[in-house]
Amino acid sequence: MTLQQLEYIIAVDKHRHFTKAAEQCFVTQPTLSAMIQKLEEELDVKIFDRNKQPVCPTQAGALIIKQAREILVQVGKIKNIIEEEKNELSGTFRIGILPTIAPYLIPRFFQQMVKKYPKLDISVREMKTPDIKQALLKGDIDAGILAELSDMDEYNHTHLFYEEFFAYVSRNDILFNKKVITSADLSGELLWLLDEGHCFRDQIVRFCSIMASRENRLTYQLGSMETFMRMVESGKGMTFVPELAIPQMSDAQKELVRPFAIPTPARRIIILTDKNYIRYSLIDMLQAEIQASIPQNMLNLKPTQVAI
Repeated sequence: MTLQQLEYIIAVDKHRHFTKAAEQCFVTQPTLSAMIQKLEEELDVKIFDRNKQPVCPTQAGALIIKQAREILVQVGKIKNIIEEEKNELSGTFRIGILPTIAPYLIPRFFQQMVKKYPKLDISVREMKTPDIKQALLKGDIDAGILAELSDMDEYNHTHLFYEEFFAYVSRNDILFNKKVITSADLSGELLWLLDEGHCFRDQIVRFCSIMASRENRLTYQLGSMETFMRMVESGKGMTFVPELAIPQMSDAQKELVRPFAIPTPARRIIILTDKNYIRYSLIDMLQAEIQASIPQNMLNLKPTQVAI
C-alpha cells in the first residue's frame, strides 16, 4: 500500500470517474486503474463498484477511503512541520476565498505575492463559507479568506480588515435621490440578493431586517454580484456591494453608490485555519501581504461602523 494509491482512490471517489481522476493525478487512466486494482488485490476487497455509473465505492470501500483521507491529512501535517522547521516559505499553500471577496481583493495582492515567493506553490479556489469550513477540516485547503461569523469557534482566526457595505441604487429608483440609506428605506424596494448560503446575503438580510421578501416577490435571487450590478445599471431596483468593489467602478457606476446611515454595517474579513495547522509563517505572510494591499483605514473598525 502506498500514499500514491491512497491519492488515486480519493480522486476516483471525488470525480466518480476513472479518466477524470487520472487527469487530476497527472497519470494515464490505465496506470491509475492498475494501481487501484493492485491495492484491491492486496487488501482482498473491492473498493469501487465498477458496474455502476457513475462508479461508486462499495460499503467497505467507503470506509477505506475515509481512512485514506485521514492518513493523507496526517502526512500533510508532517510535511508542514518540515517546511516550518526549515523556516522558509516553500511548499504548497491552498487558499479558499469567498466569491464576494475574491474579485475585489485577489487582484490587489496575489500576483505580487506569487512573484515575491517563487518557492511557494499557491492555489486559490472560490468557495462558500460552509465549503471553506468543511475543506479546512478535511485538509483540502490550508486557509480560508472569509467574513467572520459566530459559529467559527473551532477554528483559528487571523484578522485582516473590516469592509463596509454600501447600497447600489438604480437612477430610476426613488432611493437614488437620497444621500444616505436606512434599513427602513428598503421596505417595498426591488432588491437583488445572492442565493441563500452566501454569508454576504445573510449579513445584509439580518442587518436590514428584510422580511417576507420572497412572499412579496420583491427579492430576486441569482448567483452573481456583478449580475446584480448590471441589473441596477439597466434601471431596475438596488443591490448591495462591498467596499473593495468601489475602487474598481467607473465614475458613472460610483454615482449609484449610497452609504448606509450611521452606524454603517461592516463585515470583519479574516483568515480561517484549522486549529492544528502549524505553518504560522505562511499565515503571517498572507496577512502582511493582504493588509499592505488595502487602504489602511480599513484595518480597524471605525467608530461610525458596526460589525455584523
